[in-house]
Amino acid sequence: VTEPDLSERTWLRPAGLLVMTLALSVSSAGILVAIPFLALAMVFGLRSFSTAAAAILAVLVSMGAMARGGTWYLERGWAVVLAGWFVVATMRWPTTHFFPRALGAVFATALLVTGLLAVQPGSWTTVDWIVKEGVMGSVSLALGVFRELNPEGVVPTAVVDTAFETAAQQGRVFPALLGLSSLTGLAVAWWGYVRLAAGSDQSLVPLKHFRFNDDLVWLLVVGLALIVLGLGEGWSRTGTNAVVFMGGLYAVRGAAVLLFFTGGITLFGFLLLLAGMLVLGPVLLMGALVIGVGDTWLDLRTKAGAISGTKT
Repeated sequence: VTEPDLSERTWLRPAGLLVMTLALSVSSAGILVAIPFLALAMVFGLRSFSTAAAAILAVLVSMGAMARGGTWYLERGWAVVLAGWFVVATMRWPTTHFFPRALGAVFATALLVTGLLAVQPGSWTTVDWIVKEGVMGSVSLALGVFRELNPEGVVPTAVVDTAFETAAQQGRVFPALLGLSSLTGLAVAWWGYVRLAAGSDQSLVPLKHFRFNDDLVWLLVVGLALIVLGLGEGWSRTGTNAVVFMGGLYAVRGAAVLLFFTGGITLFGFLLLLAGMLVLGPVLLMGALVIGVGDTWLDLRTKAGAISGTKT
């Protein structure tokens, strides 16, 4: 359910989702938006001049750099399959809310890619190596820029160690990060297409109404079990990625619950939250995650709506 009285602030939704896509992406965030937008425009039509202009921009972003290595093809291969599944889901269930269609597209893409990798021995090792090399390369580039900007021309050893340790962890959980950034990228593309083609800015519901199927909690439970049981590196990594993916979704659900009961967030509050994330990011995320998981059983917003006589 959308709220017309909040329409003047609906641009905050795609803006926030774009920031999340940039933050979560382990490679090029632009193609996770550009290719799905292009697919929507090709299938459902260029209904305005602005849509056509955006589609041309999406083509340029999709083409990317002239140097086309393994990462270039992997990124675009994933994005093309993802966009295809999302378009199919939209055509099959046009009245369904965005998130179930997007989540279904991510799961379907992950299953298809996993199947393709399974029938080609050694392909997963190659993909894993390419992604990790790309992440490490990006860190090295960022450290090089920092070194150039630093008057002393050096980067503290602690900063270098922390950067590469973070990159290593990113490489380990890149499937989960790719899944989350795919969801946010699809959301930006969907909002942009509907806004430009139909003139509506209500294609994404307010964050405070965000929820998903409660049965998905079992994916979190299975992930935790795989980590605890210690069945080997492969199963442990699979469990870790499941926990990170579902943990991200539950953290957002927890934030939605908080926004529902606080009535929203001001610009000052948003800036304060950003500052808090820089200082106490893990603590805040864990708190939101706990609230989100608890909402699976407590369903706080529905109960509050029943008490007040309103629908959520």
